Amino acid sequence: MSTDTIRLSDRTRHIALSATMKGTIEAERLRRQGVDVVDLGAGEPDFPTPAHITAAAHAALDSNFTKYTANPGLTELREAVAARCLQDHGIAVQASEVIITAGGKQALHHAAMALFGPDDEVIAHTPGWPTLTEQVKLAGASPVVVRTHEDEGFELRADALLAAVTPRTRGIVINSPGNPTGALLRDAEAKKLATEAARRDLWIVIDLCYDRLIYDNAPHNLVKIFAEAMRDRLILAGSASKSYAMTGWRCGWMIGPTAVVQAANALQSHETSNVSSITQKAALAALTGPQQCVQDMLNEYKTRRDQVLSWLAEEPRLRAVIPSGAFYLFPSVSDFLSPNGYRTSLEFSDALLKQEHVVTTPGEAFDAPGFIRLSYATSLDRLREGVTRLIRFGRAGTGVFSTV
Repeated sequence: MSTDTIRLSDRTRHIALSATMKGTIEAERLRRQGVDVVDLGAGEPDFPTPAHITAAAHAALDSNFTKYTANPGLTELREAVAARCLQDHGIAVQASEVIITAGGKQALHHAAMALFGPDDEVIAHTPGWPTLTEQVKLAGASPVVVRTHEDEGFELRADALLAAVTPRTRGIVINSPGNPTGALLRDAEAKKLATEAARRDLWIVIDLCYDRLIYDNAPHNLVKIFAEAMRDRLILAGSASKSYAMTGWRCGWMIGPTAVVQAANALQSHETSNVSSITQKAALAALTGPQQCVQDMLNEYKTRRDQVLSWLAEEPRLRAVIPSGAFYLFPSVSDFLSPNGYRTSLEFSDALLKQEHVVTTPGEAFDAPGFIRLSYATSLDRLREGVTRLIRFGRAGTGVFSTV
């Protein structure tokens, strides 16, 4: 049967493959051809998973811990998530308020499916991770996107988010530190937003994926601020992926009111069931074991951030806001664009990959044309090479764009 005659559901026609994955796919194709590719598009740590975590996984295998677990996750792991929340944020939660998920992405999907539906509006922010709005669409709700601005460091502002509230608004989704900008919702802004969200009976969903990767001791305790104002309408999505270099293990968690967690458990029971038993044991070791590995990775990211910023300064047209967290830079390439050359940052990024074999993610992937995302989750040597090629490409001028 021709694929042209296959009728797909409306939900699949309204979403697209994550744009953040496209560069990775093309880079892999070039590598198979023997091309020296510098990958600055990766949204994952380049560090190995810490040894005490992998040791726990080996121990689980050696003891044949390979069967199903309880659908919402091991009780001791859910308790460990709760204990981490108390230690890191000063907020006590119960294991019954936690479900273990296949990464933070599934936790966010559970929240969208459990809380939002047709006729609802859900506020998000841009430049932002596209999955957040796509999941709102999958739930049948309508995303309303609030734009942040380069001249404000891409930081979230409570007034801007609240200005987007209408009688149909059901909730607000926040990613802080944010992907792709590394920007924060500052504590003062969070307090203002929490007070108003509580007064208006809105749900707040917070993506805490990068919460432990924050630089320069910037105050950032959104969990405590929102929990004290609106504990009964707060959802937290966490993950082991970035903090512990465990992206491939696929382990995250959702914290929320028991009724929402129970709804998520019902959804998960028909989707993926429990997270891998071996992964859960590894995540337990991550959360309860030594935490110096997190600080060590953060220190290295900061060194890389500062070094890449200094290298980018060699080309004044590559303007970049200093990120407060995560491991991305989001420089503007608008000065390299023109009607007769590369018209968009997507064309710029594609040509950079074809000509200089440097993977970046165009701003269009984050609803922010004119920018590219650079990940510094790779070695300083590769970062130096990637920035060198990027600057050389920019200074070579912009001819008429070609896909050849």
